[in-house]
Amino acid sequence: MRLSDVLNKAPDGAVYQIEGFLGGRPLRWRRHRNIAVGKVFHNFHCQQCGDQRSFQSGTSLACLGLGDRAVSIDATLKCPGCEGRVEVWFVVGSENDIFGQAPHVRLERYTENLRDRAVSIGEITGPFADLVKRANAAYEAELGAGSMVYLRWILESITCEVAEIANVPTVGKKGGRVPFRDLLERVNDQRSIIPQQFSSNGYKLFGESSEVIHGNSTEEEALKKFKPCLQLVLGVVEEVNRDNVFASAIDELGWGVDDIDVIAGDAS
Repeated sequence: MRLSDVLNKAPDGAVYQIEGFLGGRPLRWRRHRNIAVGKVFHNFHCQQCGDQRSFQSGTSLACLGLGDRAVSIDATLKCPGCEGRVEVWFVVGSENDIFGQAPHVRLERYTENLRDRAVSIGEITGPFADLVKRANAAYEAELGAGSMVYLRWILESITCEVAEIANVPTVGKKGGRVPFRDLLERVNDQRSIIPQQFSSNGYKLFGESSEVIHGNSTEEEALKKFKPCLQLVLGVVEEVNRDNVFASAIDELGWGVDDIDVIAGDAS
């Protein structure tokens, strides 16, 4: 296996044994060297082409030494259709000397700079896309609490927006805001925005972010919680998007809620 095979698997962080790529010579701290390890390929949705493309690098990659057991690699990837360019950055670590003949390496960090020219495959779009990008950027910068702030912001925002659509009151009888736990439960009863797999623990998701934000978790704990919490928050966003698509389809067909009940009854 060559180093490019590992880079192509990003963000996979598994350990792989690869062919030596530094010629048995150490690459000292902050020293650069061009390496030939095969081309890097990553699939993105090209904004110019309007379709998925396999962006690829050249045959030579820029490598920066980070000590005897790590290197940083920069690569410019080009769309084969319009030749639009994006940048990707990798940090590769090794269990032994990374300049050896057959080092065991793993991808420790992967960052994309798509410059509005491409979108990651499967990346969320819509009104919360920017907040998700900010959350991921904070995570990449190892800002655990900061990354969780954005996740809570998304969850609060989408709940309040759906509450407005579904005419669920966000203000209590005395003029104060409805506690978020109650609002989330009421909104979910009306529109089922929480994925069924964890519908009974919807508020616990909000609580995880609150624990971090209020200083009850360390930065290390916050970073460990980020990825699973992100997936759950994205699950809520997907449920809302799915509901909106369904509602739009009903409107376009001229069906009413009663019609849907009849059709469902006939199909059963």
